[in-house]
Amino acid sequence: MAQPRAAKKLQGHTPLIHGALELPSVLVDDYNNETRERGQFVGDKANKGAFQEKLHHWRKVLRDYGDDPLGKTLTNTVSKKKVDALLESKNVSDVALAMATIEDFSRDFADVITKFMAFKAWAKTERIVVGGGFRESRTGEIAIARTMMILRAGGLNVDLVPVAQHPDDAGLIGSVHLMPAWMLKGHNAILAVDIGGTNIRAGIVEFAREKHRIVDASVRDSDIWRHTDDEPSRSAAVERLADMLNTLVSNQGKLKLAPLIGIGCPGIVNPDGAIERGAHNLPGGNWESDHFNLPTAITKAIPCIGGHETFVMMHNDAVVQGLSQLPSMGDVSRWGVMTIGTGLGNARFTNREPA
Repeated sequence: MAQPRAAKKLQGHTPLIHGALELPSVLVDDYNNETRERGQFVGDKANKGAFQEKLHHWRKVLRDYGDDPLGKTLTNTVSKKKVDALLESKNVSDVALAMATIEDFSRDFADVITKFMAFKAWAKTERIVVGGGFRESRTGEIAIARTMMILRAGGLNVDLVPVAQHPDDAGLIGSVHLMPAWMLKGHNAILAVDIGGTNIRAGIVEFAREKHRIVDASVRDSDIWRHTDDEPSRSAAVERLADMLNTLVSNQGKLKLAPLIGIGCPGIVNPDGAIERGAHNLPGGNWESDHFNLPTAITKAIPCIGGHETFVMMHNDAVVQGLSQLPSMGDVSRWGVMTIGTGLGNARFTNREPA
């Protein structure tokens, strides 16, 4: 885990620390775990690429004696929609193709979780929320359920549940749980950003609270930019993000926006907002440079919200997506999140006692 560089104290309140391990409602015991096995990340056995490799294998087997329902080209990445369609097919070979892929992936995913649970920071994890784009398909939901069956059969007593919201929304909603308690009063919404290797999303998240805790949140308005289509420079990407946020501010209506922008991004985030490592898929330049700080760039572009100085809080994207599930985690103490995408995002939490 990255060591603190600096902590900025704001207006007499507690320091604002990006990538904080102590948040208002949880302790972040671990995130962006990069443990390797035989030179490869442990999590690489359970990402989108791993699923595609297994699908590729079973398509080759099927071609030896029958027709491949997914087309003539084996090298193409197959969409979630097409794999889901196999499950609904009247052709039993089509269904068998999908089920064989799901079974192989689920066994590897169960192996990855077993290895994570052996880490000290993940010990005694009671529930793991599974998010990322893979989760939003029927195929993904079946794989999650099958993985839990395999884990239980192997004696590992952990619940696996799909992230409740659409993953796109979850990546924004979790930002409300980064907000310090002193900023809640008088506000019912924040700006949130989810930066990924393919898309950048920005939105307004409305929240409801009881005392000093947020109990519900939802995305009221949002915008998405598929930056891979434009291949922008880093500075152009930041400028486009600032435009998206300013448009959202102008459309806030009667919502009372807090002067805070929550950002989720890949990698390890230092306390001063610099990205230590893990941001290599972000658009148009070195986001890990010592001469670049995203929170500072966004604050400069949007210096105030509602007449108040803008603050930015940034954390790892898997942490943020996991935090979206916080209101439904009151019945457990130790829980985690794994997001299945280009990589396997991960974070482990321990709930804090209510203030």
